[in-house]
Amino acid sequence: MARVAGLEERRRAAAASLARIQSMVAEVNQRVNSLHSQLEGAAAEKAQREQENELLAAKLVEWQSEREVAQAREQELAKESEQLRARLAAIEVELKAAREVLDGVRDRRGELSALAAKATSDTEHLVETCVQELSQSREELLGDETLVHQTGEELTATDASYREMRTRLDGMGPVNMMALEEYTETAQRHEFLETQRKDLLASIENTQNTIKEIEEISRGKFNDAFAVINANFTRTFKKLFGGGEAWMKLTDEENSAESGIDIVASPPGKKMQNVLLLSGGEKAMTALSLLVGIFQFAPAPFCILDEVDAPLDEANVTRFGELMREMSMETQFIIITHHKKTMSMAPVLYGVTMQEPGVSRIVSVRFGAEQEQPQAVSA
Repeated sequence: MARVAGLEERRRAAAASLARIQSMVAEVNQRVNSLHSQLEGAAAEKAQREQENELLAAKLVEWQSEREVAQAREQELAKESEQLRARLAAIEVELKAAREVLDGVRDRRGELSALAAKATSDTEHLVETCVQELSQSREELLGDETLVHQTGEELTATDASYREMRTRLDGMGPVNMMALEEYTETAQRHEFLETQRKDLLASIENTQNTIKEIEEISRGKFNDAFAVINANFTRTFKKLFGGGEAWMKLTDEENSAESGIDIVASPPGKKMQNVLLLSGGEKAMTALSLLVGIFQFAPAPFCILDEVDAPLDEANVTRFGELMREMSMETQFIIITHHKKTMSMAPVLYGVTMQEPGVSRIVSVRFGAEQEQPQAVSA
């Protein structure tokens, strides 16, 4: 009995250990499944980011071309600016030389003014002496021979007239001998500033014309790309839906640079309506049509599509596969899908399997001859 009890105790301990191990195994499996789900989500997000990077790379090439044109124009403007600077430097050298000459003339003029002032002072002293002694100027005394025949009253009247005129002259105040020189200097400064103003206005106008030219070129390229992509979108839409109408239109045709884009679609048998009013499958087909239209305008070497056929029915999946087969002549497509119809159209199939718990394997199958056709990945 003691042995039986011991064996029973060991069996219970073993059963408890087995239950604990099974619980751990279940927890590990749950963690592995969670990690697989996260891995799938990360792969889908990576595919989307790579697709966006391709579109951005295509736009980057276009923008770089525009940037090169702008840089060439900038170099031309820089060359013109250097020429203007050289011209300005030459003008400054000439102005400096002219100022030196002007300073010399001013010095000479000052000397002559001092001599003239001294001569004028001496002359005035002589005139005052004549007036004080004879009540008449020296010139009048020298030039007028009739003075000796004038009476005393006539001499007094002449003297009073002279004194009145002298008083009026003194009331005018001193004369600014530098006024003409200051006016000439101010006029030259005004002419120089006016020339600089005209050059500055011409540079501003030239820059504005350059900006306008770049905007016109960008607007033209955008309109050309929009027209081609719109035509591709309409054609692809009809091919995927087997008819119908679809196009893109600008919300503000007068200002295409800042305008939004509306997508209008009309599947066969439905009225024309905004794409937001379509069903899930129709939205997916319309979005795929637009994506293909963009790819036809700017083809890429390869493209990854993740579950784009999930909302499609059998007929639409067939049209989708035919479209991918046609475009595979220029672009290699990698399609992540769970749809059997899509898998059957691909020449190469990759799948993920787990033959052993916790160990994943990639299995590939090639159907028929190797062709440039869509590749389906089953996740």
